[in-house]
Amino acid sequence: MKRSADWILALALFSLFFGAGNLILPPQLGYRSGALWWLTGIGFSLSAVLIPMLGILAHARLQGGMYDFGRKVSPAFSLGYCFLVYGISIALPSPRTASVTHEMAIAPFFGTPSLLTSLVYFALVYLLVIRRSQIAPLIGKLLTPAILLVLLLLIGSVVFLAPGGPGPVTIAHPLSEGLLEGYQTFDAIGAVVVGGVILVSLNLEHPGLGVRERFLHLSRAGWLAGLGLFLLYAGLLFSGALLYGSVDGNGSRTEILRGMSTWALGHSGNIFLSILISLACFTTAVGIITGTADFMQSRFRGSSGAYRLTALAGCALGVLMGQLPVDYIIAVALPALMFIYPLTIALIVLNALPGEWSPPGVFKIVVFTVLVFSVPPFLQSVGWDAAGDWGSGWLPLEQYQMGWVLPGIVAFAAGHLLVRSKP
Repeated sequence: MKRSADWILALALFSLFFGAGNLILPPQLGYRSGALWWLTGIGFSLSAVLIPMLGILAHARLQGGMYDFGRKVSPAFSLGYCFLVYGISIALPSPRTASVTHEMAIAPFFGTPSLLTSLVYFALVYLLVIRRSQIAPLIGKLLTPAILLVLLLLIGSVVFLAPGGPGPVTIAHPLSEGLLEGYQTFDAIGAVVVGGVILVSLNLEHPGLGVRERFLHLSRAGWLAGLGLFLLYAGLLFSGALLYGSVDGNGSRTEILRGMSTWALGHSGNIFLSILISLACFTTAVGIITGTADFMQSRFRGSSGAYRLTALAGCALGVLMGQLPVDYIIAVALPALMFIYPLTIALIVLNALPGEWSPPGVFKIVVFTVLVFSVPPFLQSVGWDAAGDWGSGWLPLEQYQMGWVLPGIVAFAAGHLLVRSKP
């Protein structure tokens, strides 16, 4: 296969990842981070770039779908994990793309109700989902270059024309808050969802590829997409920091982004921003619903009817949930993310490692440990303050809602000792 195909696949991956959260989160983070925008950016990139790209690498190793991610734990666990992730994906990030599109790209110009936006939006999503063999070429060759062009125009205008420098730092812990805000991109979850979509599309487009060729092709495309995401996040964070005092920092995430676009490109800039929002959100919704439909089709022995019915149900749920404001959806998503993200990160890292480093016994020990230690942050996120006393004072990183990290590392080491000690 030609090396140029890596770039097309990388552009498709970039576009499937770069959706609503990826666009609206960094400018506000940069605005609040001031001169420490780079430190916030490191945290944001860990959860929104590194982990998702490891997820693509894991898909390249597994040569399968999300079900394969947890299979070493047990088939029942893997099935439950899949249903949970796909349920979260079509109930929160997919509808959020329609809500962002309405708030930033439709309502300011046309004043139409959000229901109409959601109906038209998800009708178009459905049409592309049922033509899934066209996803990678269409997104990689057409939609992503348009997204990149508008983004570069926006960032370049701010970087070269901003009147001043960054403002004061108003974030208590830039690194950890950047990392937790990166959760809201849903990109770790997106990696295990859309990685399978890209792999299936790759097999449909190039059925003669061998296992090694698919691994090299997908892994190269993944790291290229990750580099693009990192550079654009850095640009958006830096742009947000530079515009301190030039836009209203008390507004919502979407209002700050809209203010940045108006400042940089004038009122006509909102037209460019509308195009960018629509394209970025649309491609993400397509990836999520296609991945969910692929999974349900696999559970019903390749039934095309199951695929179409799941796609239709996902689009219908998107229309319903898409009526909610963007900031409300983000707030509702936090508890789900605090529970599912640590588990997803653990599965991604374990599957990205060579097979001999992560045998089934190690998988089970690490996943169980991470699951237990991710419960207190989840309970805190739903308002149960008593859960904060569980690890307070002795569990490293607990104050940053990352108390599961060190136990997971210890469990990995202990798992290897136990597995090797068995006769």
